[in-house]
Amino acid sequence: MFSITTEANSDRRHFLGTGLLTIAAAELALMGSADAQSFSTEKVAPNPIKSGLSTSFAALKEIEAGVLNIGYAEAGPIHGPVVILLHGWPYDIYSYADVAPLLASRGYRVIVPYLRGYGTTRFLSADTPRNGQQSVVAVDIIALMDALKIQKAIIAGFDWGARTANIIAALWPERCKAMVSVSGYLIGNQDSGKVPLPPSAELQWWYQYYFATERGRAGYDKYRNDFAKLIWQIASPKWNFDDATFRRTAASFENPDHVAIVIHNYRWRLGLAEGEPKYDDLEKQLAKAPVITVPTVTLEGDANGAPHLDAGAYAGKFSGWYAHRIASGGVGHNLPQEAPQAFADAVVEANGH
Repeated sequence: MFSITTEANSDRRHFLGTGLLTIAAAELALMGSADAQSFSTEKVAPNPIKSGLSTSFAALKEIEAGVLNIGYAEAGPIHGPVVILLHGWPYDIYSYADVAPLLASRGYRVIVPYLRGYGTTRFLSADTPRNGQQSVVAVDIIALMDALKIQKAIIAGFDWGARTANIIAALWPERCKAMVSVSGYLIGNQDSGKVPLPPSAELQWWYQYYFATERGRAGYDKYRNDFAKLIWQIASPKWNFDDATFRRTAASFENPDHVAIVIHNYRWRLGLAEGEPKYDDLEKQLAKAPVITVPTVTLEGDANGAPHLDAGAYAGKFSGWYAHRIASGGVGHNLPQEAPQAFADAVVEANGH
């Protein structure tokens, strides 16, 4: 049975995954010790919903938005408060297969898009750079909101999706009513990615360096499903997913732009690949690690095998209403799929402030 507890001073000492590295991580740790807000101490009843109850979405849709034709799932009443759920790598919209109906039953309009390079999302032009830098994914979601005529939404995500939610909340707070972010504050920059970490921390990023090579690009292209399954096992060591669950998501990696987007994302983080100049101003703003003002719940699984910081290291980055929750019971990195009730409850909680 899953449960949610609060945790202000975890004894786990992991390095931050997916975005904040080295100098940025150290700066956040200092800010957290000095400026961290008080955490909510309310405890939530044991989680009654386990993953795997929903095997598909009722309907998949498509819409032209910005440079993409975005594929997305939708659930819930059309006039309900909108929540946009964002997946990460190597995952897809089915991380939210159980979260979406829980939120829809509470009256939310739920939008779950495939990020660029996944599933049915496609570029409108063959000439558009297959760019995976952090700001551009957020620009995609703003374009999706514009196309769907959604002025403001609750934004929630994990991994790449959490970083994207952070960026939207930081740069476009007028579009973000509230936020849920697994593993906290994940906005990064290329300069921090260039500074070496201690060897034990570098080891956790082995795939980032693999992707920096041509052999790594070719290897990921050839073995993308084996690669993704290995990451799932490492990042969620207690999640006993079955082959059908994995295959359902692995189909998203057949997207013709998937490898290019993933490789560019990780090479860009290390400063080994350039971004598009038109996003330079956004990246300059993000490099300053802007404070997030919207109501926020950060989540962490108690068995997250991916690199991540303690909550106290980033609590100072949230200046509005803020709470941190721990999903217990062997919950790993893919928190919405492993503990859907915990994730849905966090969305409702954030929206209530």
